[in-house]
Amino acid sequence: MTPLQKNILAACKRRPQTLRELQNALQVDNSRLRSTVTAMVATGLLSAQNGQYVPGLATIENESAPETIPCTLVKLAARFGFASRDDGTGDIFIPGRALHGAMPQDKILVKLFDRPRVEGSAEGEVVEITTPHNSFAGTIVLSDDGRLAVEPDGCRDVRIILERNGHANAQLGDKVGAILTNRGERHVDHRAAVAETFGASDRAAECAKAILYGREVRQEFPEEVMAEAHAYDNAVIDPNEIAHRADLRGLPIFTIDSAETKDIDDAISLMKTQNGGYELGVHIADVSHYVRPDTALDKEAFERATSIYYADQVIPMLPTQLSNGICSLNEGEDRLAFSCLMQLDEKGEIHSYQFVKSVIRSRVKGVYKEINALMDGSNDPALMTKYKDVVSQLPVMQELYEKRLALRQARGAMDIESDEAKLIMDEEGRCVDIVKRTRGVSECMIEEFMLLANQCAANAGRTHRVPFVYRIHEAPDAEKMEKLSATLTACGLNVHFKGEIPTQLELAAILDETRDQPIQIPVHTGILRSMQKARYSPEPKGHYGLVLKDYAHFTSPIRRYPDLAIHRILTDMLVGRPEEALVKDYTAFATHASEQSSRQEVAAVRIERDVEDLYKAEYMHNHLGEVFAGTVSGVTPRGVFVALDNTVEGFVPTAQLCKGEATVVEGVSIVDPFTGRRWMLGDPIRVQCAGADVALGRVDFDYLPM
Repeated sequence: MTPLQKNILAACKRRPQTLRELQNALQVDNSRLRSTVTAMVATGLLSAQNGQYVPGLATIENESAPETIPCTLVKLAARFGFASRDDGTGDIFIPGRALHGAMPQDKILVKLFDRPRVEGSAEGEVVEITTPHNSFAGTIVLSDDGRLAVEPDGCRDVRIILERNGHANAQLGDKVGAILTNRGERHVDHRAAVAETFGASDRAAECAKAILYGREVRQEFPEEVMAEAHAYDNAVIDPNEIAHRADLRGLPIFTIDSAETKDIDDAISLMKTQNGGYELGVHIADVSHYVRPDTALDKEAFERATSIYYADQVIPMLPTQLSNGICSLNEGEDRLAFSCLMQLDEKGEIHSYQFVKSVIRSRVKGVYKEINALMDGSNDPALMTKYKDVVSQLPVMQELYEKRLALRQARGAMDIESDEAKLIMDEEGRCVDIVKRTRGVSECMIEEFMLLANQCAANAGRTHRVPFVYRIHEAPDAEKMEKLSATLTACGLNVHFKGEIPTQLELAAILDETRDQPIQIPVHTGILRSMQKARYSPEPKGHYGLVLKDYAHFTSPIRRYPDLAIHRILTDMLVGRPEEALVKDYTAFATHASEQSSRQEVAAVRIERDVEDLYKAEYMHNHLGEVFAGTVSGVTPRGVFVALDNTVEGFVPTAQLCKGEATVVEGVSIVDPFTGRRWMLGDPIRVQCAGADVALGRVDFDYLPM
């Protein structure tokens, strides 16, 4: 039911209404009102009695019908849609005739059909649009009758006609942000106007802007936030604050990041102790000192919950005055930090830890590539000069990392192979190359040291029984394990788990056994898909994948709100606030921060992936007709996905592979029953680039026999 229909029905429920009374009450165009009322009478929502309108029989039936299901429309095509249940229990298929004009991201109520076309499936009808979502991004196209229209992103063949003066000089093929100016009962009856024009749809950078508009990502900070941020322009540390902190500026502390990083929020120091153990310091930017509760900065950070990184761009959680300025642990500058000082024994096990508010001064901005070279034995004079103050720590760091790695493997922490891409941009922001990211020892080492600090933070929250924001990863459920067993069997593995849910050691053994083997992709992908999603929670439920009882996010408060949240809680713990005060102040906060951060993390990851696809398509558009060696990376009844060595993924339709109707086996392989030919995840395949649609982020391949 459209908002107009809902308003008409509400008015008629109060008392019978004439058309003139409805028009006066609702202030709507007369012709639109007449057509809507006529349609409502035809469908039984209204009944005409003596020139007045009253609720119809369909309304009475609906009121006595089973409860409707709150949903969000998440997928829209020309003849169908999918609604995601708000309680997270699955999707509902909506036939085109039952959509009633619902748009992506609309909050809707859905009534299930008693007899879905596919037995066992969930199929239903939109009975009410409770919260319409009227802004969307799309591409300017022509409608079937030649009028300018907008095709919303991700809604192929859905055309929303533009108002007569609503094109704002946008041209065919432009990416735009649009607003619905009028909603009808069907999508063809909707009308829209262009609110913002981004540029040509064959440019990934312009399409990325459209995605951000469509997902309602705010790129600029509100005036009140910037007013607070400007207080930190060219800020320096207050000497009075230093007097109240542990002064660690004498330690050889330094940072290690990628060369491009500007928001540096973690630094390390390491010394070997006389008893053969280690004193590891993980020093994190003390963002909570600057971003205080109930300020505009804090409220904005809570809403964003995370920074978004794509291509060569970043949409920060905090303004640059903080993220790249006073909170960034820049080389040679005094900075306020929150330090986790850990004592580890000779085996690399944590013996004790202490959190302190500190002041530090990073000796050098380390770069992963350069640190890896030094650890590989490079004697490059320039590198030796740059790292002269900290180079002596590197052998000890590698020694501790190797011990920690052995402990990690012994407890069964899973190391699932996945490929990340690095996009190479030219001066105009076009993608001119794509390379697979590689991780050296220094990247893995820093990850392990950060994990240790995160573990200590979670332990402090749990053992002191205070409200906290934990990073949890729950064990997989039995149903997903059944599917995993079927996948592993289809891959030719004879695997039997001791229990209904496998132990991490059992899964880690399978990962290691198949690493660098032809079946690595289907096995590692299958195990990854069987896992629950990691999320934030106020309850300490542990981390299944890392095999840790205690885990939280402490090390990136510049770009993640959960880290900032627990810094705030730990700060109050350090000053000795009583447990009951912490419970009172932070119980609701921890719950809300967990929910918001989990929600925004999912949204950010989706944006980053979708935008990356745009740039990959832009790159491949310059390689149309070229032949590539690839690997089967996905299998569907419609065809197979093929991944190239540079991480670009494209699609080959089934018709090019099979002469008969293809059979998919456990999502692992596709078989042509006519020829017996089989294509399995991980198989090599030769393809030619046949198409690259930047606006859709889609690459199409033609199959070439080997």
